[in-house]
Amino acid sequence: MPESPAPHEDQPASATDHLAWRQHVPALASAATGIRQASDAWDAISDSFCGTDDWPTDEKGYADGKVERDAEAWKHVEVFLAHGPEVLAGVRAAASGADYVEGPVSEDLRRIRGIDTTLERAGQIHNEWDQVMALMDASQPGSRAMYASRAEEIRNSEGWHYADELSFHGPALARAGDYLASRVDPDQPSQADRAHVALARSTSGNRGAPSASPPVPPATNPAAPRRSR
Repeated sequence: MPESPAPHEDQPASATDHLAWRQHVPALASAATGIRQASDAWDAISDSFCGTDDWPTDEKGYADGKVERDAEAWKHVEVFLAHGPEVLAGVRAAASGADYVEGPVSEDLRRIRGIDTTLERAGQIHNEWDQVMALMDASQPGSRAMYASRAEEIRNSEGWHYADELSFHGPALARAGDYLASRVDPDQPSQADRAHVALARSTSGNRGAPSASPPVPPATNPAAPRRSR
């Protein structure tokens, strides 16, 4: 079995293994953004299916829209289930007590305290889905195609609550992970550092233009107020 390349060839494995979680931070940042985009896309059109009393007048369109939102969001929840626990463990190992009190990610570290429950319950939904599919194949071979679509809708609908929670906790985990990974390994540039480099390259040929603020990566944006229907 081939060995994974070490971040630094001259360091013993024990010195780099504890940093392996950092490679999963970009995936979490992207997943958090994906959930927010799915939510925002639904919020942008949901009112068009409702009357002045906010009650759906186009029930099919409203239901179909929520099904689409939930399905898109669940794909990103799966990313959190695959990578979140490892990053969370790494962040907590790298953070000091002082980091929770003050510093660039103190608020983020406090915000992720409830993410364990969110990941655990989303994981239960994932496991229940696997069990349902296994039972279908065992009891009624060939029935998966018939019932899988409806079963997926139920899973995604039940998972939306946890997707919504991850749209709040997830960016905080990604920001804290990015900061702490760059602090533990100074040779690894943070997302903010990469943004500054990109800005310098893009503006180097335009000396006369006024200085612009560096673009902020999606994962570092503060979480927008959550809205869930």
